[in-house]
Amino acid sequence: MVKLLSATVERWPVAGSFIISRGAKTHVDVIVCEVGDGAHVGRGEATAIYYEGETAEDCALAIRSYDGPLDRRALLGKMDRGAARNALDCALWDLEAKMAGRPVWQLAGLDRPGPLPTAFTISLNDPAQMQADARAASARGFGLLKCKLTGEGDQERIRAVRAGAPSVRLIVDANESWANMDIGAEAEALGRLGVELVEQPVPHGREDMLEGVRSPVPFCADESCHTSDDLDRLTGFSAVNIKLDKAGGLTEALRLRAAARARGLKVMVGCMLGTSLGIAPAALVAQGADWIDLDGALLLAKDRDGALMMHDGLLEPGTLWGEVDGVESA
Repeated sequence: MVKLLSATVERWPVAGSFIISRGAKTHVDVIVCEVGDGAHVGRGEATAIYYEGETAEDCALAIRSYDGPLDRRALLGKMDRGAARNALDCALWDLEAKMAGRPVWQLAGLDRPGPLPTAFTISLNDPAQMQADARAASARGFGLLKCKLTGEGDQERIRAVRAGAPSVRLIVDANESWANMDIGAEAEALGRLGVELVEQPVPHGREDMLEGVRSPVPFCADESCHTSDDLDRLTGFSAVNIKLDKAGGLTEALRLRAAARARGLKVMVGCMLGTSLGIAPAALVAQGADWIDLDGALLLAKDRDGALMMHDGLLEPGTLWGEVDGVESA
């Protein structure tokens, strides 16, 4: 019989600070969930969706208070989406893999995971600092950079980033900050600087602001898209950013990916700040994605043992989660 063993909160320091339009973070609190059957233990990690009011402590309490069946499929109907369900869902996947003696990618019917060309995030800062950060990231081998923007002075920032890293691909994340701008004109100007995707230009709930906007650069829904139930109202977007914390676990994330593809939408797979224990299941969803943004653990001052590794800008599969001793994953 599967039982909940623990749901705890851990604090991990960020390397320097992580700055977006909503503020700066110097650490991240993650929820770590463990389930077991008496012989095996499965683990899952999640990060609270702070902009929706979630806290790590509340998520851990929600897991400890859950009294429904400890079954991945039952969770979809018994627990609301969000970080608590993500941690528990991923722990159950990990346990199921160990019980079956097969890695999660096999249980899910996925292709064997390989290295991923992840983006590296350039935090919101003054143009000179963003230029220096872009130059450093490019020198580390990252070929795709994601720049955080704020709705003011963004073109100057992207010109500086482009000067610091002339040959990289660029995507930008407005974090809902373009509500008072000429969205089409701003996107067109950034497109001339080589930006290939604008993530979440408008606030969640104001998706109508994109209706009729003509832009050479596609818009990607992040805060506006959590689960497959959200797809019907994303008329102004041509891509979705899938995050396990938003979707409430790997189970729903895989369902969202299939539903998005069926509608002809492009797919980004992203993450919150967190360790490789939380990034590993997202890496399965990211196989074959159009854009991959799984640098959450790379932005920490340190990571867990057995972490996913970077080599020439590629994120290599690790052994922290979803693997079975004696079974190769790559």
